[in-house]
Amino acid sequence: DVCGYIQNWADAVIVRHRDISMLEIMANTLSIPVVNAMTDENHPCEMMSDLYTLSKIRTDYLRDNYLFVGADGNIGRAWKEASEAFGFRLNQSSPSRYQVPGVFCNENLKEAIVGTDIICTDSIPSSMIEDFKDYQISKELMSIANENAILNPCPPFYKGEEVTEDVINSDYFVGYEFKKNLLRVQQAILIYCLST
Repeated sequence: DVCGYIQNWADAVIVRHRDISMLEIMANTLSIPVVNAMTDENHPCEMMSDLYTLSKIRTDYLRDNYLFVGADGNIGRAWKEASEAFGFRLNQSSPSRYQVPGVFCNENLKEAIVGTDIICTDSIPSSMIEDFKDYQISKELMSIANENAILNPCPPFYKGEEVTEDVINSDYFVGYEFKKNLLRVQQAILIYCLST
């Protein structure tokens, strides 16, 4: 019923809802575009913005090696979807019980970060802080990644939890630059949806 009313007033619907099946129901019910702005399953618009930004600052961002440091959740799964869609190499480092399904996971962060170019993190739920105490990205740790490696933590990030203050204050951190493009990429997604 709500969908029946909405399409009288809107040209597109942008939805943030925990349950992705609700978006699927809406997409099957509405005759207007439905944009997934975030679910518990994934966060595709955020990834599109990150990949667009990477395309502007990396020579060949699809040949870079990506490392996701964090627990299975919408950010990790969105990086997995992006790697499958665009063909870049993605690994994860976390305790094994937090592995993103279908992504190679190395529990040893110092080993996992060697040979990587793009290090991505997600904030750690308070219930997992103790489990992730050995997975904090620091400036020292970034120094053993590939030359010119960058750190892209998903906001909100927490200094002293998934990242250290020194790495956020270093040249490795590019997070602010990434979010500069968020608005223009979301606008591009809307324009694409409305023109097809």
